[in-house]
Parts: sequence; C-alpha cells; structure tokens
Amino acid sequence: MTWRRHYIAAMCGRATYKLTWEEIVALHRLTLDQPPVNTRARYNVCPTTTVDTIVDQDGKRELVRMRWGLIPSWWSKPLKEMKLATFNARAETVATKPMFRSAFKRNRCLIPVSGYYEWQDKLSGKQPWYFTARDGSPALTIAGLWDEWKDKASGATLKSCTMIITEPNKFVADVHDRMPVLRQGRPRIAQAGRRKRVAKMAGFKTGQ
Repeated sequence: MTWRRHYIAAMCGRATYKLTWEEIVALHRLTLDQPPVNTRARYNVCPTTTVDTIVDQDGKRELVRMRWGLIPSWWSKPLKEMKLATFNARAETVATKPMFRSAFKRNRCLIPVSGYYEWQDKLSGKQPWYFTARDGSPALTIAGLWDEWKDKASGATLKSCTMIITEPNKFVADVHDRMPVLRQGRPRIAQAGRRKRVAKMAGFKTGQ
C-alpha cells in the first residue's frame, strides 16, 4: 500500500514559552527603562490565552502582553461574539482581509516562543511534531500584528495579536502545509514525546 500524505486544516495553534526576562531583553534589545516582567514557563500556549509580544512604540521597544487572537479595533460586538479564528493571518491575504488589514497597515509586532507544534496526518493517526531553533537560540520569533479594542459596555480596552503564517519551506512541508513567518533563528524539528529523535537538515532556511 502506498502511503499518501494529507494535511490537517489547523494552523499554528500551540506553542511553548520558557524564556526568561533576561533572555527576552538580550534577544530583542528591549528599552531598559521598562520594569522587569515576571515570566513563567508555559508548555501549552493556545489561542485566546495571553502571550508576550515585542512592540516598537514612541521610539521604545517593549514587551507587551496581549490576547492571542486578534480583535480589530472596529469590532462593535461583545468579545464573546467573536467566533472567527483570528490567531493566525495568512501572509498572502493579510493586507486585504477585513479582520487584519487595518492592523497590517499600522501595528506590527514580534511574538517570541520557545517552540511550536504542528500535527501531521498519518494512517495511524495525527502525529505531533515540535519545532525549535536549530542554532540553539532559546527562541523562535514570529512576525505578528496587533490591535487595541474597546468594550463599549465597560469601557475596558484589550490588546490582542495574531501570528502571520505562510507557505512552508521544504523542511516544514514534510509535516504541514503552513508555517509561521519566522524573523530569526533556524528551526529544528523533533517528534513530540521523543526528544532523542531530532531531525536536522543542512541549509534549512526559515520562511520570510
């Protein structure tokens, strides 16, 4: 029997985060007048939870915590009525899709993670794979967008973000049909739960 590859529809929706404040400052050259942020290790970062982002504003580069899953500033309904999956934005359409085009014009950010998961469809079931920086860097930095939304009922504001995804390079294509737009670092790939089986490929380049 010939095995035929199939890809699941899900995109980048699970990540890990193990960075320390000192590592974030060094990797992203944060403005040092920002008070230190107490980071904690997280092994199942998922959409709608809070993530750390790197934002340039008023000549300063700062860490800002945001909801993962973008709520555009023009959204007029309650937050609970946002049913669309806005945690990923396709690079091919991000400039034109109503959900993202305003943020694309005004608000760029970086989203650091320690690694991220993708699931591959196999005859035996879905196989998780875990991507990290092949060069030993503690972080993969994903290109993102952010926006700020105001709840009309309470007046509270909410900052939120999305990760930009693109077509995979040859390395990632063996596992999934999409990958994050990576701004630094060289990914490696390991089968989840089997850290000794680390696949490496010379000349691998991240998607831009």
